[in-house]
Amino acid sequence: MTVNRRFLLARRPQGDPAPQDFQLQEAAIPTPSNGSFVVRNHFASLDPAQRGWMDDAPSYMPPIALGDPIRATTVGVVHSSANDEYKIGDWVLCLTGIEEYSLVEPGHFTAKIDVSGVPSPSYFLSGMGAVGLTGYFGLLEVGQPQPGQTVLVTGAAGAVGSVVGQIAKIKGCRTIGIAGGAKKCERLIKDYGFDVAIDYRGKTMDQLAEEIGKAAPNGVNIIFENVGGNILDAGLMNLAKKARIILCGLISEYNNKEGRTGARNIWQLIVHEATMHGFLIMDYAARFHEAGLQIAQWLSEGKLRIDEHVEHGIENAYPAFMKLFSGQNEGKMILQLVD
Repeated sequence: MTVNRRFLLARRPQGDPAPQDFQLQEAAIPTPSNGSFVVRNHFASLDPAQRGWMDDAPSYMPPIALGDPIRATTVGVVHSSANDEYKIGDWVLCLTGIEEYSLVEPGHFTAKIDVSGVPSPSYFLSGMGAVGLTGYFGLLEVGQPQPGQTVLVTGAAGAVGSVVGQIAKIKGCRTIGIAGGAKKCERLIKDYGFDVAIDYRGKTMDQLAEEIGKAAPNGVNIIFENVGGNILDAGLMNLAKKARIILCGLISEYNNKEGRTGARNIWQLIVHEATMHGFLIMDYAARFHEAGLQIAQWLSEGKLRIDEHVEHGIENAYPAFMKLFSGQNEGKMILQLVD
């Protein structure tokens, strides 16, 4: 490679992102200096949260600046270095951007990784990365599941949702998953061990609430929320006393041109003395190693299944990203930048 191809934010999307919102640019490969190093990115994570970072609005991370690459967690190999701790050939996990080469300043979101014990380095973006860690800490630390309790997972066939459901089963819970379409619902039962799968497509909030109620006649103890909108409102109508709602994502709201609707049934929190907790994985950074060891053990024991959906080539970044919102991905969406 003699050039660095970069997937840039050209303008801020209004509603659904369009191809014109992005630009594929060729630039010179950067040169490291003063303790920095250059990473040849092999894999980039594609996540719904990136849509929120494209807006010029307050969030837990600053907006992506126009003309900058789309921010992403990447796994790659040190290409050149002016840092004695990061040598050429080292595998690293970074928060950089969707580009083939990144200039990296060592910091909080940079770490060397050992890829020898995983089927693919991409696992550090899925099971051993934010997907597995989000499911682990979100459910176990915030949700505090107890054996015999009922856990409702929305977006259950997605990368995070499927992990949450499996960890809930490991902890002795009954699991209900909500997903879109018969195929995904079949996967919930067959591949991820959910007890009940509910297809939300074509159903009103009231119809969905009724179906959840039939699956959980004694109420839901934990909701792991990835979707929001009518699906969250339906879940809120089926809470058990002292239920915990973990807000991990609200993907149904991200491309809404009219603004975000929000939850309309939060009065049920009062009725059932329930709590709703916004969750960010970065709060648990000091304990990532602990979770990684446990996830690795579950994987080796066959208790946890991780599926990845890998698309190839930076030129396919836009269509790959949009599959997250159409539900076409089957597993953690990853863009492979090096064949």
